[in-house]
Amino acid sequence: MSVETHDEVHRHPAPTGFIRKYIFSIDHKVIGIQYIVLALAAVLVGMTMSVLMRMNLSWPGTSWPILATLFPAGAPGGVMNPEFYLSLVTMHGTIMVFFVLTTAPQGGFGNYFLPIQIGADDMAFPYLNMLSFWVTLVGFIVILAAIFFSGSPSTIGPIGGWTGYAPLSALGAIAGPGQGMGMNLWIISIAIFCVGSLLGALNFITTLLNMRTRGMSLMRMPLTCWAWFTTAVLALLSFPVLLGAGILLLLDRVAGTSFFIPGGLYVGGLLSGQDARFPLHTGGSPILWQHLFWFFGHPEVYIAILPGMGATSHILATFARKPVFGYRAMVFAIFAIGLLGFFVWGHHMFISGMSPYSAVAFSIITLSIGVPSAVKTFNWLGTLWGGKIRFTTPMLFAIGFVSLFVAGGITGLILGQTSLDLSSHDTYIVLAHFHLVMGVAAIFGMFAGIYFWFPKMFGRMMNERLGQFHFWITFIGVYSIFVPMHVMGLVGMPRRYAQFTEYEFLKSLHPLVVFVSIAAIVTAVVQIVFYFNLVWSIFKGKKAGDNPWEATTLEWTTPSPPPHDNFAGRAPTVYRGPYEYAVPGAANDFLMQTDPEGVVEPAGSEGITGNGHNGHRH
Repeated sequence: MSVETHDEVHRHPAPTGFIRKYIFSIDHKVIGIQYIVLALAAVLVGMTMSVLMRMNLSWPGTSWPILATLFPAGAPGGVMNPEFYLSLVTMHGTIMVFFVLTTAPQGGFGNYFLPIQIGADDMAFPYLNMLSFWVTLVGFIVILAAIFFSGSPSTIGPIGGWTGYAPLSALGAIAGPGQGMGMNLWIISIAIFCVGSLLGALNFITTLLNMRTRGMSLMRMPLTCWAWFTTAVLALLSFPVLLGAGILLLLDRVAGTSFFIPGGLYVGGLLSGQDARFPLHTGGSPILWQHLFWFFGHPEVYIAILPGMGATSHILATFARKPVFGYRAMVFAIFAIGLLGFFVWGHHMFISGMSPYSAVAFSIITLSIGVPSAVKTFNWLGTLWGGKIRFTTPMLFAIGFVSLFVAGGITGLILGQTSLDLSSHDTYIVLAHFHLVMGVAAIFGMFAGIYFWFPKMFGRMMNERLGQFHFWITFIGVYSIFVPMHVMGLVGMPRRYAQFTEYEFLKSLHPLVVFVSIAAIVTAVVQIVFYFNLVWSIFKGKKAGDNPWEATTLEWTTPSPPPHDNFAGRAPTVYRGPYEYAVPGAANDFLMQTDPEGVVEPAGSEGITGNGHNGHRH
């Protein structure tokens, strides 16, 4: 009886046909690129919607002929209806959170680089990996279908926001425009996305735990792998809750159940149970939906941001030419952030009527997340301190990530306090806070990752001048957008209002609203530079060597781009930690993870590794 080796179990031949090689591929690298392309398409849709919202907020009542042509019922005469605006809010939030912030950092970069960084030839379950992408793509197609089949000509989807709060989301078409078929498609899309994410999470966890190459102990893994691993655990534990909640919500809508619909509701002139159009509902709890949604929703924040933290740590060390400061502390901080994220969902519900004692408990745990977050921030600064910094485009975006994460996190301390949150809940302070932390910071992490790993993925360099132009305009632009929003929130400007001109106390803020909109439009337009740089560089960019950044981890030991099985059938052996920079006596001031022990043994350097501990002497 023959015994299968590790390599024989997981190796599969390179495909030859176009369909099997680029469409229905089981190569984790191709699948990673497919996820990134999906996210790049989704962000165009979401960004366009945000620009339309800003146009309506700044110039309400203005006729936009293109809107009249594309959406004659939603924008009659080119003037946007309030319900059309609310559907833009809903679809923008949903697409950006699920199909951009969740898809690109984990499904894209994680799929491409986690196997290579741990020395594996592919993911543990290649066919499951392919299935997870196609399930996610189907979910995106379904959410786009809600634009065209919302059930109401005046909307492009439901109007209840990306949180889908019950009972508005549970009642059906009687609740308002887009709440019929549009809401059904929204729920189905999220459910499909949850399935795809669960398949991917299982694959990530299995791959990392079982397929590390010789010498790749857990404490020799790059921090990117720790981030992707923790993110997969979060997805595995949180997405089933959202999936279950979505199924219950759909049952309330189509099967007459009452999980989230209380009795005695009076909607649109009809009392529950008194008309066939509004059947009887009793005993449901809208608050239950909030508990289930936010039990997923807060881990989702870290599902979006943790991969960016890992990429930032990785890139800062590379271009500061220093080991990551406090490697073990960074690992423990990643896990602490992920763990504590499951115990703070109630801070989204301070005004829901919960017990003050529960609110205090949620508040204390929320503030405690600031400890591992501060550890990571100070360790990033420690990594930069005294380094020989190379201000490349990926380095700029990584530093920008740190800046945005800190700036947005400060307002988290305010919103985590029950007494302060009561007055600022559902104002523009909340909008600015989560956009800075969960949205823009995560996107800066994606930009850093694209500029950093592009040479490895495509064998060419992106244009550095265009990249730096893209960074500075985007960096200045996002601060110009979201810092003024804090001022609006302090004055009391509410979220999700289609216009504010009817409110006397907000009229003085209108010039600020216009300023934010101009900044948003400029920031959106400059992304064309990024897309041009990306596409042009794939075909015309300067040829890249195997290790253009002089980095140390395993992906830089492979050709650019890597072959089908990553290491050409020769599994690498790891001898040291992932961040061996500024090594005294080394020819190039760094040592690859595959450099054997004894390559450099200068006096006084014993025990010094890129992990900040004696990592290569286990």
